[in-house]
Formats: sequence, structure tokens, C-alpha cells
Amino acid sequence: MYKLALTALFAAASLAAQVNVTQGNNEIVVSIDGKPYTTFYYGPEVAKPYLYPLRAPSGVRVTRGYPMDTAPGESLDHQHQRAVWFAHSKVNGIDYWNNEFSYKTPNLGHIFVTKIDKIQSGPKSGEIDATAEWKDPAGKVVLVENRKMIFHGGGPNRVVDFDFTLTAVETAKFEDEKDGVFGIRLASELEEPNAPGTKSQPKEPLRTGVMTCADGKTTEKNCWGTRADWMDFSGTVQGEKVGLAILDHPENPGHPTYWHARGYGLFAANIFGRNAFTNKKEPEGSVTLKPGEKMRFRYRVVIHPGTLADAKMDDLYKAYAAGK
Repeated sequence: MYKLALTALFAAASLAAQVNVTQGNNEIVVSIDGKPYTTFYYGPEVAKPYLYPLRAPSGVRVTRGYPMDTAPGESLDHQHQRAVWFAHSKVNGIDYWNNEFSYKTPNLGHIFVTKIDKIQSGPKSGEIDATAEWKDPAGKVVLVENRKMIFHGGGPNRVVDFDFTLTAVETAKFEDEKDGVFGIRLASELEEPNAPGTKSQPKEPLRTGVMTCADGKTTEKNCWGTRADWMDFSGTVQGEKVGLAILDHPENPGHPTYWHARGYGLFAANIFGRNAFTNKKEPEGSVTLKPGEKMRFRYRVVIHPGTLADAKMDDLYKAYAAGK
């Protein structure tokens, strides 16, 4: 009788949790207030772990579906840009970014989760901790990644905190390249209209995205390769005004980060591309870790209803920097 009562108590507590985190088969599902929010995908068939999708508080998806799902009028480029990921395109010459198993390019590395260290649901937040190995094409472990992802409930925004620690097993040189490090591929509606480098965008869904960095600059032309505390894409998705921002933690290496942000919907924070982003006007941005050395990166993702002005992003950044 006691065991039955205890089981019922735990079940009730789980149902009452505002943020629920549930283990599946090589995936972990996160729901908020009983509604789907995102899923963490990993396993031997996944080239690098990723979250898909991210949703606004209303449930509207703010990340692209392709290649996991497809929608009419969605951009079908860059298959490796799977919603939300963490990687770099050249570590000891190995590409962990453009690394789909179907790609035939040489020197592709892969990132495999080896252990789920923690899954926790709660009334205010839920958490996933995982250990992963960055392996070279021969299967040798170059880096061990420890990540923590905290999903916050409540409103009016959807907030996720990411904390990555990389430990070198072999000497690991992160080379000066633009393709890195913490990336998000946005929903088609958040792409810039007539984005640079885009041959042709479908008329539907309507592209409405406005890229803005912390100093107030807008558009890829002015924001790509700049350094800023945060960057935001805002627009209208399925008739709803919404935006998504990445905040760079003030204690990250190389803060404030450079932004590899493209009008076609790529949105990434990357400290390693100083030459690439400045046309060699800045010193080279490569960083080398010796075996046992560590490097830590923290980011906050904020999905907000309304416009960027409505979100008051400078205030949100100050709170993040203060540890709130």
C-alpha cells in the first residue's frame, strides 16, 4: 500500500512539473506546461547531437525543419545545419561542422554522445547533461565534451542555457575558420528577404527576418563578422511576431564573440574566425589545447514574442551577465 502511494506521489509530481524531460531511444523529449518544446537527438546514426525544434511560447517553431522534416517553401540548403548544434569546421584539419554521413568530402569527424549524465524535470526548469566524444575519421577521440542544457519554464519568453566544456584528449588545434561554433538554423520566415547569396527564395512563406546585433546594426551586410554581446533575428512566423536571440556569456573565451550570421537563416557564435571574419585585419583566431586542457563556452538562447524592442534584450543580457 505504501509503495502504491509513493508511486502515485511521484507520478503526480511528474505531471505537476512545468518542465518535463523524458528519456526515449537515443532522444530526450522536453515539454513545457504539457506542450512539446524540443527534443535532443543523438546516437550512432547522428553525425553530431542536436536539438530540434525550438518553439516560441505559443508553440510556433522558430527553427528550420529540413532535413528532419520538410515544409512547403522551406530552404533545402546546408543539410548539416540541424536546428541547434555545437561544433567546429576545423580541429586538427578535421571538419565536425559540415559532417553529414552522406557527405563525400575528406576529413570528416563526428561527435557521439557516450553518456547521458543527468535528466531532471522540475516546476521551473528541466535539465539534460551529456558527455560526448569528438572522434577523428579513424575513430580516435580528440576531445571530450561535457554539456549542460537547462530549459526554463514560465514566461513571457522561452529560455535555454547551454554550458559546454571541451577537454583535449589529444592536442587539439581549433583553426581560424568561419564555420563554428554554436549554431542555430532559423525557420524560413525568419530569413532576410532577398538574403545575400540566395539565388531564389520561394514567395511562400514570406521571409520577414531582421538581423540585429547588440550595437544596433542590422542585416547580414552590417552584422556578419562583427563582435557583439548578443544577436537577434525577429520577424513574423505563421502570423505571429516572434524573435530568437543568442547571448554570449561575458566569461566566454574571446568575448564578445564574432558572429557568423547569414541572411539565409544561419545564426552562429564563433570566436575562432578572426582572420575569416575581418579579412585578415585581426590576428589569427586559432586556439590550441594540449592534452588535459579545457575550454568552456556558455550561451543563452531567448525566444521572445513580439518585436526586439518588446523583448528589451539589453536588459535580458544584463540579467544573464549577472548570473540571473
